[in-house]
Amino acid sequence: MPSISKKGQLMPQSPIRKLVPFAEEAVKKGKSIYYLNIGQPDIKTPKIALQAVKDSKIDVLAYSRSEGSETYRQKIANYYKKHDIIVEHDDIIVSTGGSEALLFAFGSIMDVEDEIIIPEPFYANYNGFSTASGVNIVPVISKIEDNFALPPIEAFEKLITPKTKAILICNPGNPTGYLYSKQEIQQLAAIVKKHDLFLIADEVYREFAYDGNTHYSIMQESSLENNAIVIDSVSKRYSMCGARVGCLVSKNKNVIQTALKFAQARLSPPTLAQIASEAALETPQSYFDDVIEEYVERRNTLINELQKIEGIKVAKPKGAFYCIAELPVKNSDDFAQWLLEDFDVDGETIMVAPAGGFYSTPGVGLNQIRIAYVLKKESLIKAVNILKEALKVYKD
Repeated sequence: MPSISKKGQLMPQSPIRKLVPFAEEAVKKGKSIYYLNIGQPDIKTPKIALQAVKDSKIDVLAYSRSEGSETYRQKIANYYKKHDIIVEHDDIIVSTGGSEALLFAFGSIMDVEDEIIIPEPFYANYNGFSTASGVNIVPVISKIEDNFALPPIEAFEKLITPKTKAILICNPGNPTGYLYSKQEIQQLAAIVKKHDLFLIADEVYREFAYDGNTHYSIMQESSLENNAIVIDSVSKRYSMCGARVGCLVSKNKNVIQTALKFAQARLSPPTLAQIASEAALETPQSYFDDVIEEYVERRNTLINELQKIEGIKVAKPKGAFYCIAELPVKNSDDFAQWLLEDFDVDGETIMVAPAGGFYSTPGVGLNQIRIAYVLKKESLIKAVNILKEALKVYKD
């Protein structure tokens, strides 16, 4: 029999999606599930974006430019200017989701066996992207006791080798909800300048900053003109996950020219989704004000309910819509599967994301889960109650 590639064998399963078959089976058995495992907002997509697709007068659904339409990129640049990020449209390459933008970045700046330093826990698909690119992740652990703040900069310094090409952060963070401060960004800026590295920031949750905090982009650091690469997406900002439109942003012309070659190889980003995404840029600030208010209430509800459960430790998010909770169990993979297969409260159960898959260090995070608070407050209260009752009877 023909063999599967080593890369394919090493490709990790998604900790977010691998439990889907168990959830589907639970539904077939008549259970209702509160889905806390995936960052799919229930917030409605702006009508202006959906209407733009309906109103489009397209006779031929043609390819767009490989870097994305010029009008859309110009409007993205104007959007960034409103956030004190000064870039031009030709500093931007539109991608098929933020995922493709990150793959473009990896392909443009790293070769096989090169290294990238990432604070963990991190977005689980970073493991997959690195495997697909033949790149090695070098983790630096942030701790729940510190609310997942940036690890000491000395910890990064110790990990830098001749193979190190970049540091990658997610800000605000998935899965932690941590929002890096301006001071922390400047510490990272100093170390990448010192060692001539790239600093990649996944900023898809930029709008979601709470408690009076504001997001500070790596693109606001003028010293990083040749070092900064931003990954962005419309998925969470406008509740348009299915659009699959993102972008790579950098003022380093060599990065953009190289990433464009990868973009040309896949031809173009989706045309209709670009139309929707361009229109979404006209979404009024009131939309975001309402969304942020809703997420803050959901976060507070979730954290308050979790803190009532004996044995649970939880970090309080400053942004995005995720949190990490540490449970009194040995293996959250087994626990999450058991919740779907063998447990319910009045026919209802929950689906969570085991957090071990958000680390690359073996054995770390096995007693943690990621919760996405993308459900209404009433549903979150019911979901946490199910978790509480489950922990009373679960045996490792």
